[in-house]
Amino acid sequence: MTKTKSGALKVKDLTKATWNDFESVMGSNGGASGCWCMHWRLSIAEFMEQKGDGNKKSMKRLSQRKQPPGVVIYEDDDPVAWCSLGPRGDFSRLERSPLLKEVDDTPVCSIACIYVEKKHRKSGLMPAILDAVCDYAAAHGYTTVEGYPIEPAKGKKAGPDSVMTGVASAFVKAGFDEVSRPRKDRPIMRRTVS
Repeated sequence: MTKTKSGALKVKDLTKATWNDFESVMGSNGGASGCWCMHWRLSIAEFMEQKGDGNKKSMKRLSQRKQPPGVVIYEDDDPVAWCSLGPRGDFSRLERSPLLKEVDDTPVCSIACIYVEKKHRKSGLMPAILDAVCDYAAAHGYTTVEGYPIEPAKGKKAGPDSVMTGVASAFVKAGFDEVSRPRKDRPIMRRTVS
């Protein structure tokens, strides 16, 4: 359990039991533009074809599998965030991305998306969320966690569509190191966990 200023963070698999909390975090629009966190799991054509309800149904099916597609993060009992994570190979669009190519052959737990519930944004929770997610990954046998945050230009703000993978400064605060920078605003970051 990761401590925060106002409580403790808990991480729970996305399952039938936590589905309503996932919906609460994602809001009625399913995160950004009806994504329901399917962006990295589908081709752009598939994603656009099922945008909204179709993506929601796909994620609901994934939540019923043995290996969950991600986790819901709680501050005390309040669902505050969602994190899509798992083996890099689970994210077909990430695997095909010319920008976010595999750095090396190290097996990683990829953090493909971090979505913070609207009222908890700008609260400084992100490093603690990343810590909690890394603890979860370590408990599930991973030794390396990899993220693909953005690093907005100085003085620029990034919107929810572009920060779905997180912000580099939060990863640094959570103990991640940059291992590659394929583009000026896109570092690939890793943290060793045990």
